[in-house]
Amino acid sequence: MYARLPQIGALAEMMRDRSVTTVSLEGLVGSSAPMVFGALAERCGTTVLFILKDADEAGYFYHDLTQMMGQERVLFFPSSYRRAVKYGQRDPASEILRTEVMTMISASSGQSSEFFSGQSEECRVKRYDYSQEQTPCNKGNHTSSLITQPSDLKKTLNSDLKGNQTSSLITHHSDLIYIVSCPEAVAELVVSRRMMDSRMLGLAVGQTIDVAGIMKTLRDFGFREVDYVYEPGQFALRGSILDVYSYSCEYPFRIDFFGNDIDSIRTFEVDTQLSRDRRESVQIVPELAGMTEERVPLTAFLPDDAVIVMSDGAYVRDAVDRTYQEGFMQQAIVERMEGATEIEQHAIMQQMRKEVQLVSGSQFAEAIAPFRIMEIGHRPFRMPEATIRFNISAQPLFHKNFDMLRQSLEDYQLRGYRIFILADSQKQNERLKEILSGQSSEFFSGQSEECRVKRYDYSQEQTPCNKGNHTSVLITHHSDLKKTHHSDLKVFTPVERTLHEGFVDNDMRVCFFTDHQIFDRFHKYNLKSDRARSGKMSLTLKEIRQFEPGDYVVHVDHGIGRFGGLVRMPQADGGYQEMIKIQYQNGDSIYVSIHSLYKVSKYKAQDNGEPPRLSHLGTGQWERLKERTKKKLKDIARDLIKLYARRRQEQGFAFSADCFMQHELEASFLYEDTPDQLKATNDVKADMERRRPMDRLVCGDVGFGKTEVAVRAAFKAACDSKQVAVLVPTTVLAYQHYQTFSKRLKDFPVRVDYLTRARSAKQTKELLKDLEDGKIDILIGTHKLIGKSVKFRDLGLLIIDEEQKFGVAVKEKLRQMKGNVDTLTMSATPIPRTLQFSLVGARDLSTIQTPPPNRYPIQTEIHTFNPEIIADAVNFEMSRNGQVYIVNNRINELQRIADMIHKYIPDARIAIGHGQMKPEELEHIILDFANYDYDVLVSTTIVESGIDIPNANTIIINGANNFGLSDLHQMRGRVGRGNRKAFCYLLAPPLSALPQESRRRLEALENFSELGSGINIAMQDLDIRGAGNLLGAEQSGFIADLGYETYQKILNQAVAELKNDEFADLYADETAAQEMAASDFVDDCALESDIEMYFPPTYIPNDSERMLLYRELDNLTEDAEVEQYRLRLRDRFGAIPAVGEELMRVVPLRRMGKSLGCEKIMLKKHCMTLFFVSNPNSPYYRSAAFDSILSYIASHPRRCNLREHNGKRSIVISDVKTVGAGVDVLREITGSK
Repeated sequence: MYARLPQIGALAEMMRDRSVTTVSLEGLVGSSAPMVFGALAERCGTTVLFILKDADEAGYFYHDLTQMMGQERVLFFPSSYRRAVKYGQRDPASEILRTEVMTMISASSGQSSEFFSGQSEECRVKRYDYSQEQTPCNKGNHTSSLITQPSDLKKTLNSDLKGNQTSSLITHHSDLIYIVSCPEAVAELVVSRRMMDSRMLGLAVGQTIDVAGIMKTLRDFGFREVDYVYEPGQFALRGSILDVYSYSCEYPFRIDFFGNDIDSIRTFEVDTQLSRDRRESVQIVPELAGMTEERVPLTAFLPDDAVIVMSDGAYVRDAVDRTYQEGFMQQAIVERMEGATEIEQHAIMQQMRKEVQLVSGSQFAEAIAPFRIMEIGHRPFRMPEATIRFNISAQPLFHKNFDMLRQSLEDYQLRGYRIFILADSQKQNERLKEILSGQSSEFFSGQSEECRVKRYDYSQEQTPCNKGNHTSVLITHHSDLKKTHHSDLKVFTPVERTLHEGFVDNDMRVCFFTDHQIFDRFHKYNLKSDRARSGKMSLTLKEIRQFEPGDYVVHVDHGIGRFGGLVRMPQADGGYQEMIKIQYQNGDSIYVSIHSLYKVSKYKAQDNGEPPRLSHLGTGQWERLKERTKKKLKDIARDLIKLYARRRQEQGFAFSADCFMQHELEASFLYEDTPDQLKATNDVKADMERRRPMDRLVCGDVGFGKTEVAVRAAFKAACDSKQVAVLVPTTVLAYQHYQTFSKRLKDFPVRVDYLTRARSAKQTKELLKDLEDGKIDILIGTHKLIGKSVKFRDLGLLIIDEEQKFGVAVKEKLRQMKGNVDTLTMSATPIPRTLQFSLVGARDLSTIQTPPPNRYPIQTEIHTFNPEIIADAVNFEMSRNGQVYIVNNRINELQRIADMIHKYIPDARIAIGHGQMKPEELEHIILDFANYDYDVLVSTTIVESGIDIPNANTIIINGANNFGLSDLHQMRGRVGRGNRKAFCYLLAPPLSALPQESRRRLEALENFSELGSGINIAMQDLDIRGAGNLLGAEQSGFIADLGYETYQKILNQAVAELKNDEFADLYADETAAQEMAASDFVDDCALESDIEMYFPPTYIPNDSERMLLYRELDNLTEDAEVEQYRLRLRDRFGAIPAVGEELMRVVPLRRMGKSLGCEKIMLKKHCMTLFFVSNPNSPYYRSAAFDSILSYIASHPRRCNLREHNGKRSIVISDVKTVGAGVDVLREITGSK
């Protein structure tokens, strides 16, 4: 549709005419520039290099182009460094994109064709200059418009109009390449084309090539051989499969050989290691950034007819020169040389000379001089020879004011504009329609019943194809107008694509509005390099999960030992079994079958660096410790179950179903509810409508919508004339919640107030009187809320935020206060430490784990401590009127850091805060920081405690290696809450000097920059400090003794025993409601076997990888899961050997064994023995499952032998030679197929 603009035709003509070397494009605002060049793609057959002002602007420009054209011919050329070039931190994911650009230009060179084919050679546009007010069809007031054959051009435009009435993807010329970049990227030199061609290896399906020769070439290119590839520059060989991560593609290649013939080539996902799509041929390119010889500017790669488009060309040149002048910091060079030999250090010194790596401003100007240049903006690089003007204005700012939005849409409609609203999802457009149609009757408000609009004349504002004619719209009655409006509520046309910034084209009479600007939301762009980074994330997760020899592990039956690796144990029949070795005190060892891996877990406890004590085998020490722990846990759980029992017996208030105002409140929520958020809301409301008092915990990460759940619950209570108390740990948080609740409920008849020590005595007295009289519906406050002077008239709901931050005394008062009041507790803790509550049934649990769409990623970087880095970060944040947290956990160093910042940035307003201050003084500082009285807050980890300051978007954590991952994740969560990009700097000693665990933690956080993604990884690195406050102070000691996973298992057992014994009556209803299945009588079905089944080292060479795969298989239960597992193995490692297939059949065998009530299955000497429930008086022996076993015995008397030995019953079934045969027998017993 947009291609019909005459300016687009003129621009195409001008690009074709090489005599015009510099063109200025004026009036392009918002995302209109990428829209113009997207429309131009149909007529473009050359390479165009776009250089925007900075990386973010380039990223959004790239995003807009790909939304219209796809990613095939639109490339992004970033800087090869993580941050500023001067820090010298290379980013392999960015180098992939740079190499991709160079290889594609190289491949398409010499193939450019006529830019504007189909036009006569005479038809040349020498100059187009549109005045701002000119419409496309008027020949009136333009400064100069020289067209030799305007009729030809008009013919082309008219043909463009045909069939172009709907928004669709733009087709593009086959030789087109669009490259989007920024000054920092083009300031870096690249290797010459000759050097690049000499460092490329081409492979194609059907090609015959020696595998050993390929591996030698890869090593010569600098590729590293690894167990599995996860980042560029690596390769792995497994049997006939070669995985290579080339710098020429965002996905690694999987090359499958048949002998020396290439059978297939596929790309695969790094995080799952599974294949994506097939390729006929690929180019393997090594890292080129490290090469120092024959380096040239990027423009040396461009074809002669290429066009360079710059946003403020003079600024771009200055930015390139600034990058060159700064060069590389001395510290960056020192870090790079860390651990290198003398020869390597000399090479690094040469490599990091700015003359070798960078281009100066004057060299850049010289390099682009031969090319045609188009300029957007107000600071041109050189004087334009031609100007093309557009009549475009920016999308109006609505700031979530939907009355203003409705009025604006009405105005544009009446003036004949078509309105498109672009959104990422259909749901968001539906949400906007609901908001607009909610008051559709008021859409045309202010008009009398008689029609005020008798005639609307479009003659002054006609569309491009109306020449000289005007359109009249006759409306006789306003009712007709309303009828028209109601019959077509499509005030706008929704488009499921989005641009970065909306705009209004006054020539085309069309509005492109974006939903994220209407809702004041951040808009995120994605690059191909994000996929490469995801591989590093998955590796970090994998490293944290995997077992390495020497790691501390816990066997649930034998205690804490050291992992000794995988061992192949010979069997009596000459075969082998693979087992894991665990070493204990005094050199003792045990060997654990790979079928019992569920009993082994990695030891995780407090992160104080102290190793645990190894257990003694054969002394009963471990069993005594478990029993002692179980007894203590039973005492803790008993209290909670009693509380639960008391609450179940009490009668609470059953709130009524949602009223119309509740629906209106929920409809007024500006954002789309995530599925988790919606489920949590519905669960809370369902609990409130029951007679039994609610006690629900809502767990979710920072900014995931917990507060909105609380607002809806509070309003539901207020609708039934019940009062609500919202308890928070700090004065600052109380005030922030007060503002949030007040803003959300401002249009409803509800009074919200807050009570903290910040209120004066007079205000407090008046507030308490109003509260007692029932005039306050929702009261938010700190622990003052539970004081004796606070009396509610009719309290119906208690909401507690961050309960773990309150002391024991406050919790006791809360316990008495709760009684029969509905209670909703919220926690932002990324690790669900509070899961224990749900385990003991004392509390219902809702988790919100889905991050909202388009959340700001927090750019996270690891650096060594350097005043220049800190000063740069603070300066940048202050330049955009933001604020900075600096976290240092040593109080005596805070003043020194503040003095250092003052030295570098004298005008910075700095506050210092730490836990040893008086609470009032600390609160005052934090409140002042929240009110923007300070630019920088230098503090200890107090920033972790729930304060929400949207203006603070940079956090610097000194000594980051000393924190646990969950602490780092929570502190980082303090930034990135506003509508700006946020930064987190982790300052630590050089990574090479850190212990492996610390290094993994920091790298994990650096790679998991998405908010919310840290939940997954924090659960892996379980840091349990402070968790003891939840179930009793002794709990932390238990965890240190047992390890977290074992502790959880024992807690489960303790609760199950209590439910079945002491509190059987309490849970009788639940037990009766659930008919006991045979699987309920056994915890698990163990397996012993002499059948050879494992993954041979020749199939999966790496022990850690085999261990991970064994553990994954051990956790599977369903056949569909096993089939997916089988497909993944085939894809990654090739055909599965018979012993591996046999191993996978253990999953259905154990599942069906458990469903039949078998405690253990033994497959030995071609017989299968099923061991049943140990207790001979168990109701299991009266169950349907045991009846089916008896039926099988009756129908196969020769094959079955029922035995009882020492009170234990079992059945021996003969002629079962394989696991598959055992599965068939159990299927026959259960009657399944």
